[in-house]
Amino acid sequence: MYRTHYSSQITEELNGQKVKVAGWVWEIKDLGGIKFLWIRDREGIVQVTAPKKKVDPELFRLIPKLNAEDVIAVEGIVNFTPKAKLGFEILPERLEVLSRAESPLPLDPTGKVKAELDTRLDNRFMDVRRPEVMAIFKIRSTVFKAVRDFFHGEGFVEVHTPKIIATATEGGTELFPMKYFEKDAFLAQSPQLYKQIMMATGLDRVYEIAPIFRAEEHNTTRHLNEAWSIDAEMAFIENEEEVMSLLERLVAHAIEYVREHNAKELEALGFELEEPRLPFPRVTYERALEILADLGKTIEWGEDIDTEGEKLLGKYMLENENAPLYFIYQYPSEAKPFYIMKYDDRPEISRSFDLEYRGIEITSGGQREHRVDVLIEQIREKGLNPESFEFYLKAFRYGMPPHGGFGLGAERLIKQMLDINNIREVILFPRDRRRLTP
Repeated sequence: MYRTHYSSQITEELNGQKVKVAGWVWEIKDLGGIKFLWIRDREGIVQVTAPKKKVDPELFRLIPKLNAEDVIAVEGIVNFTPKAKLGFEILPERLEVLSRAESPLPLDPTGKVKAELDTRLDNRFMDVRRPEVMAIFKIRSTVFKAVRDFFHGEGFVEVHTPKIIATATEGGTELFPMKYFEKDAFLAQSPQLYKQIMMATGLDRVYEIAPIFRAEEHNTTRHLNEAWSIDAEMAFIENEEEVMSLLERLVAHAIEYVREHNAKELEALGFELEEPRLPFPRVTYERALEILADLGKTIEWGEDIDTEGEKLLGKYMLENENAPLYFIYQYPSEAKPFYIMKYDDRPEISRSFDLEYRGIEITSGGQREHRVDVLIEQIREKGLNPESFEFYLKAFRYGMPPHGGFGLGAERLIKQMLDINNIREVILFPRDRRRLTP
């Protein structure tokens, strides 16, 4: 065993005891009669102090020969002292080089020399060694744990739906086609149809965390062609408000969980995450258009709220409602997919919603149409052929309860939560129009 403790696990109780630490060479300082070595591991930095008169001569000669980012293991005695930068040091008895790093490095893991995003993504393995970048992915891991804990606490069952499908979820053209033996197929742009089918099984409440694929020819700071979606569907609901209530509690739980468990990572990012306040404000689509009109942005009824409109509305909600998170709901039916339920007394309005976070949509959802005859008609209204959706419609012919759900973009949630400019920062190996490797 090369390591007995991470840097964060070395406490005053270990003073005077022998430990083993391992990681990457962060920095070396040679003062002649004493040499300092800082090792970086997943949890932080460890200082190794080697006085010439107190350590093995061979070990003393080896330290200045080390390169930045060499992988090493050190065994030594813990010494807590105010003289050490971090309050403690390791007095080494043994040092082993486990792997050498070539020089020059493709980028500077200390961050002293800045690198362009493309350079960082081309060398992601080294980019993640930077504490502030590693912090993002530790927080991402925390978010996914919080999401799973929340769903199980709410009685949801985790399911896994296929990512190779025969029919477009929404009949759109933004799909990645592929050959599936002798048949044409697509990469799934959403688990929508399959999670709705699950409502006919009696499981009642299901969720899935999985990748989705969208062939959108965007090159923006908010779009990815492969992203992770947090999807949920719940049966026996009376209206979309029940879904919105669940969603806001989920998002608030994830944010609060990060606040409680990632204080060190938030500090590394120099970011203070605000405490979420429930309930999130609800703004109807019509009211959103009125607010935007007052701000000088005109959007015709029935049109989607574009990026500029979202940003303006996000700024308005933050300044006037102190609300970074808010719902826009009751969208025009023509703007939403065929599976969204319409109001019976106002069929031009749908039981749909988006959740916005600082002016960016992170979730779409709503109550689904569960009446098979109405659903077939809505499929036709969108210019689609119901026969293409027979595998989906079959589940509605034999007892489908009222249901609804949402799809939450994991990367968008984390990007907005941490107020990060580019969505590529919050996924390890982003896939966009230009990037297929690494």
